[in-house]
Amino acid sequence: MPTTALIVDDSKLARLVVAKLLRQLKPDWDVAEAANAEAALALVEERQVDVALIDFNMPGKDGLELAATLRAARPAMPIAVVSANIQDEIIARARSVDATFLPKPLTDETLAGFLSGASLRLRRAAS
Repeated sequence: MPTTALIVDDSKLARLVVAKLLRQLKPDWDVAEAANAEAALALVEERQVDVALIDFNMPGKDGLELAATLRAARPAMPIAVVSANIQDEIIARARSVDATFLPKPLTDETLAGFLSGASLRLRRAAS
C-alpha cells in the first residue's frame, strides 16, 4: 500500500505548491489535501494517512491544535507544522507535540529532510 501524505492549508495555492514539491520528491506517495482542521480530521477517519504537513495559521483550529489531535490518535505519525511565523514559541509548541517545524516558504531541501526522517520513522513503525 502506498504511503499517503496529508497537506492541510487554508490556501489552495499553498497546497498546490507543497503537493508539487512532494510529488517531485516522493512520486510513489499518494497526496491528500484538506483546507482546514475539521476536513483533515474527517479525511483521517475515512482513509489511511501516514504523514501530515499542516499549516499553522488557519481559521478555526490552528495547525498546532490539529497536530496535537493527530498525535493523540496516531502516536507514530510523522507530523510537520509549516509556518512563516518563525517564533521560538511556535517552534517550541510544535516540538511539544512531537511535530517538526518547517519554515515557509517551503523549499525542496527542507521538505526532503523532513520526508527522509518521516520515511525512516514509518519503516521503523512497520517492522
